[in-house]
This record gives sequence, C-alpha cells and structure tokens, in this order.
Amino acid sequence: MLEDNYTFAPEFILLGFTNQEGLQVTCFVLFLVIYVVTLTGNLGVIILIKIDSSLHTPMYFFLSHLSLLDVCYSSTIIPQTLVNFLTEKAAVSFIRCATQLFSFATCATAECYVLAAMAYDRYNAICNPLLYSAVMSQRLCTGMLAGAYLAGVISSTIHTVSIFRLPFCQSKRINHFFCDGPPLIALSCSDTHVNEAMVSAVVGFNVLSTTVFILVSYLSILSTILRMRSTAGWHKAFSTCASHLVSIALYYGSSLFIYLHPSSRHSLDHDKVVSVLYSIAVPMLNPLIYSLRNTDMKNAVRKVKGRVLSSLSIRRSWSAERRGLPCHGEKG
Repeated sequence: MLEDNYTFAPEFILLGFTNQEGLQVTCFVLFLVIYVVTLTGNLGVIILIKIDSSLHTPMYFFLSHLSLLDVCYSSTIIPQTLVNFLTEKAAVSFIRCATQLFSFATCATAECYVLAAMAYDRYNAICNPLLYSAVMSQRLCTGMLAGAYLAGVISSTIHTVSIFRLPFCQSKRINHFFCDGPPLIALSCSDTHVNEAMVSAVVGFNVLSTTVFILVSYLSILSTILRMRSTAGWHKAFSTCASHLVSIALYYGSSLFIYLHPSSRHSLDHDKVVSVLYSIAVPMLNPLIYSLRNTDMKNAVRKVKGRVLSSLSIRRSWSAERRGLPCHGEKG
C-alpha cells in the first residue's frame, strides 16, 4: 500500500554541491572565507554604530539590525555547510533540519520588513525633512522593528509546520546544501499542492507587500528629487538611497526567483546556485554596499581609528615614562 511508504524521517542527507573531494575542499575554503568576511563586516558595522554617537539615528538603527540578521542568517547555514564539506555523509537530524528552516525563514522574513522600514526612513528624510525627527521617533522605530521580528516568527512557524507535517518517502536525500522549503517539499510522498500553495502564499505576501511598500516609498522619493533645483540636493538624495536600492535588488530578485517562479520551470539544481546569492553572498556584501559610498560610516571609521591610535600613543608614552622613573630606593 502507499501508506507503507510513508515514514518518519529520523534524519536527512544533504547532497550539497558536489561529491568530488577536491572540489569539496575548495568549497570549504571559499565558504570559510565568506563566513569570516561576513562576520567581520557585519559585526564591525554593529560595533561602529554602537560606539559612535553620530550614527545614533533611525537609519543606522535599522542598519545595525540588518547586520544582526545577516549574522544570524549566515550562522544558520554556513557552519553546518562547512561541517558537511568535511564529512562523507552529510546527515542532519529531523529536529535540526526543522530548526534550521525555522531560523532561516525567520531571518529572511524579518529582513524583508527591516528593508521596508529603511525605505520608509529614507522617504521621511527626503520628502519630509522638517518633520523627520518627530515622525521617526524612537517609539516608532522600536515598534517597526518589533513588528519585523514578529512577522518573521509567525511566517516561519507557518512555513515550517506546513512542510514538516508532510509524510516523506523512503529517500531522505535533500538536493540542497541546507534545509530549504522547495527541496524538502520535493521529498514528500503525498499531494503537496496545498502545502506549496500555503508556503507560496506566506512568502508571496511578505515579499510582495514589502516590495509594494518600498516601491511606493521610492516613487515618492523620486518625485521629490525631480522637483529639486539643486544639483547638490540631487546627488545627496541619490547617494543616501543608492546602497539601499542595490541591497534590495540583490535580495528580492533572488528570493522571488526561488519561491515564486512557475513549478514547470522548477529546477532544484538551478535554485541551489541562486540560493547562494541571497543566503550567503548578500549578507557578505551588505556591509560593503552600505559602507563604501557612505560618508557617515567613513567618518565614523576615521574617528574610531583616530581614537585607537591616540589611545595606543598615550599608552606607549605612559609606559616610556614609567620605565624612565627612578626606583623607590634611589635618592635624588
């Protein structure tokens, strides 16, 4: 009977990218470098915003949490992937797989709403500069951020439960490098149309609603910029929005491709490559995108660098003076 093929999966096998040992070592080194760069860049942004008072603004408040989400994002996926590169059987338990999917979906959804909150911040900064401080209050920013995390938890709960309540076939081989929704659904023995529709509906709502919100915000910004007579004003407005738009394009473009493209064209091998972009590359690139052309961040780095060098100079001078002092037993 068909029911006999329905089994509880005690563990899954992640197929990863390749079975060739030489390529696995290369991938291990590459992913390790990416992870170190991601942690260094995002934690550096968080620390810099924390210690520099000039960056204590709504824009950088949201940016620090975007960096925090990118750290969590990467830490959910890359450490397990690194272990899998070094093991012959890349096994992951049922509970661990469900936890990874839940954590990944929470971060992914929350990031959508944080990006939308950043767009709203830019809208108020450019379109309503005189009311900016009153509108973007600490209470509003905290509320928007709490809403982003809450949406992440609710969405990921629906996402995870709708997938892991499915019966899985005898094959537990996931054609991916982490526990993502589409390759897990592909393992099910039962009719998955309802589950796929539920996952697509949740992901579609989160992505499309925030996309519309971001588009409306930036269309209003564009309208305001076009009415500016000052070239300097144009340049300043575009420079403050450019990095955000690049990050949105990379993140949303790849996410929409994975979850919302027609199933008839569905290719798990192709999706695996695209997943690297939004789950691994984007968290690594975000600190560079938001820092390289950002005058405030560059100035903050210079100030912190100056403080560190000044502190080291004072410490060296103090040590030199101590070495030059006469001993207590010496007489003048």
